[in-house]
Amino acid sequence: MVPPNLRPKPVDYAFDLDRALTSVVGVRADVPDDAFTAGALGVKRRGHGVVFGERGLVLTIGYLVLEAETVWLRTHDGRNVQGHPLAFDQETGFGLVQPLAPLHLPALPLGDSSQLAVGARVIVAGLGGKDNAVAGQVLARQEFAGYWEYALDAAMFIMPAHPDWGGAAVIDENGALAGIASLQIEHGGEETRDNINLAVPVDILKPRLDDLVRYGRVQAPARPWLGIYVAEVGDRLVVAGLAERGPASGADIESGDLLIAVNGERPRNLAEAWRKIWALGPAGVVAPLLIERDGRIFEVKIKSADRLQFMRAPLLH
Repeated sequence: MVPPNLRPKPVDYAFDLDRALTSVVGVRADVPDDAFTAGALGVKRRGHGVVFGERGLVLTIGYLVLEAETVWLRTHDGRNVQGHPLAFDQETGFGLVQPLAPLHLPALPLGDSSQLAVGARVIVAGLGGKDNAVAGQVLARQEFAGYWEYALDAAMFIMPAHPDWGGAAVIDENGALAGIASLQIEHGGEETRDNINLAVPVDILKPRLDDLVRYGRVQAPARPWLGIYVAEVGDRLVVAGLAERGPASGADIESGDLLIAVNGERPRNLAEAWRKIWALGPAGVVAPLLIERDGRIFEVKIKSADRLQFMRAPLLH
């Protein structure tokens, strides 16, 4: 649980804090051993989600429910309700779960995350009411790139960090859902390091929501995916590994190689590298990469793919 000094106090908010926090549920997902993401993400995944909007769906972070065979939602009063993993959105990182029985919980409205400037007060909440919620503030709004071919234009960085962050709800001062916590990262220098949460803002969900509910994915050409893990080390882009059975798994790329250029253009950072790959065209396009290994520079061409084609589709209940 969260230390008492970090918990939100109802008197500090104009909305009904206790009621809002009952919208947060626990998420438990079981994934088959042979699932594509089983090795990287595990087969028993635990985290949180939040009931939102008029449809009564649960919004969570997608890695919790990706390729899930079964999903269970746990409410604040101890009930367990089975859920269906309705959608995973590769571009935003969100996941949607459809409860298969009424949750009888209030739904949070979607807020306007674009209005959350640096210094704005927020609550990061997991299942468990005030005892499992952190009263924090937005430390930064800036670009973020993940090594797994992922980037956000204006991620929210929140401090202090929630100790059990995966899928936790980010609630603004109006009692609306502003984002979903995804990661915990270190912030600061060598002498003063603090943990902060990275959260995905809900504004990027809004134009995609109807497609995700209706089809399980956005009805647009999929981004090209290579299955290559790249870390930003200083001003260098270093290959950290390859996804097993991914498009790049048979290419002449090794851990420790440097990514120098995409389609002849040198990226300034990791986010720009991913965007240059995505700009080549839809999934299936060939991505020409310039690679450096032991002082030798050479080109590798990888035929990209739709990442979701490698994943298990949700079972219909």
